[in-house]
Amino acid sequence: MHIEILTEDKSGATIVRSLASQILDETGVSAEIAVRPHRGCGSLPKDLSSRPPKFASSLLDLLPAKCRAYNDVYGSKGGMILVVIMDSDDKDPDELRSELYEICARFAPDLKSVIGLCTEEIEAWMLGDAEAILKAYPDADTDVLAGYVQDSVCGTWEVLCRMVCPENADDLIEVGYPAIGHYKARWAETISEYMKADNNISPSFQRFKEALVNALRGKPVRSGVRRRSF
Repeated sequence: MHIEILTEDKSGATIVRSLASQILDETGVSAEIAVRPHRGCGSLPKDLSSRPPKFASSLLDLLPAKCRAYNDVYGSKGGMILVVIMDSDDKDPDELRSELYEICARFAPDLKSVIGLCTEEIEAWMLGDAEAILKAYPDADTDVLAGYVQDSVCGTWEVLCRMVCPENADDLIEVGYPAIGHYKARWAETISEYMKADNNISPSFQRFKEALVNALRGKPVRSGVRRRSF
């Protein structure tokens, strides 16, 4: 079996690679995992059937075309799971999840697909494993974590920043993007070493984990998803 995972950036790729490997080990299924980070989330093309622009590099810009390509290569062979991981940001997670599943169903009909949405940002999945954060950053500000409501839309990366960089968090937050991307990648790399899929209390992560486990075991991945027409 082959698992192809599409993420919107390197931070997400680092976290997902570690957690997906653990989930795979738990199920006892033998599979190869490939993680493909992109340059941001981007947006879906107006014409989903069109070829993407020559220099397109973001996840959503390329998603319909990549689905078609994966289906062409793996559709007749079987044994592939296409996984899409991205932040929900300020979008309604249920609507976005439905939209992404429908795109996968339309353009990669012969493949199993799994959608993982981090509530607001990938940092929600990191904050779902307090033990991992404290092992990675023993001097982290636990008061910040105590005030965080798991999977709330509250400026998630800023919460993690205040927790692991209490002395200069305000300066880093003020600088913001794109400079903060370097720090986010470093936090993800450091914390992912200690993250355990079984310990994670993030509801959005648990939903992703359940979907991936079901796909690996040949069970239905989703239920009650609203259908759309494109």
